[in-house]
Amino acid sequence: MTSPGVDTVVFDLGNVLIPWDPRFLYRKLFHGDEGRAFADGVAELVVLHPEHADAIRAYHDRWDEMLGEPIAPNVALLGELQAAGRGVYGLTNWPAEKFPVALGRCPFLERFDGIVVSGREGVRKPSPEIFRLLMSRYGVAPERSVFVDDVERNVEAARALGFHGIRYESPESLRQALAALGLP
Repeated sequence: MTSPGVDTVVFDLGNVLIPWDPRFLYRKLFHGDEGRAFADGVAELVVLHPEHADAIRAYHDRWDEMLGEPIAPNVALLGELQAAGRGVYGLTNWPAEKFPVALGRCPFLERFDGIVVSGREGVRKPSPEIFRLLMSRYGVAPERSVFVDDVERNVEAARALGFHGIRYESPESLRQALAALGLP
């Protein structure tokens, strides 16, 4: 089924355009898969686990090592969408202080029509508020937009607000799903 009225694509960044995985870093620090979830309270964790203080601090200090190389076919797709006159936006759950690191490593992020970074806004996906912020700030109409994310609950949250939703699995499946919507 085609939807010729779809003229905007909203991309999650991590694991859709740029691989992000704490294990990229922690495989260098541990002999096994011991990646930890991001902790707001690095200092608190250091107190609780002083034997892992360096590894805990590394999550903050070496965050850039958790980024992989951009997913080239998806970055190319971003350019194709823009060349076709489609709006392209980003919506990410990255921390505010780490987003400039991603910008420095991935200059293509500057090409977006706008990006909402959860750490700057104090609200994160799948909360409806972050989608509403994107919509109001950039004039994104959900019924004319598709949201792409690798996390199903985030896709479902977007769908609940009227977005078309695509759960990202691979560059090929993304291109097929967008083509079904008449994109790029």
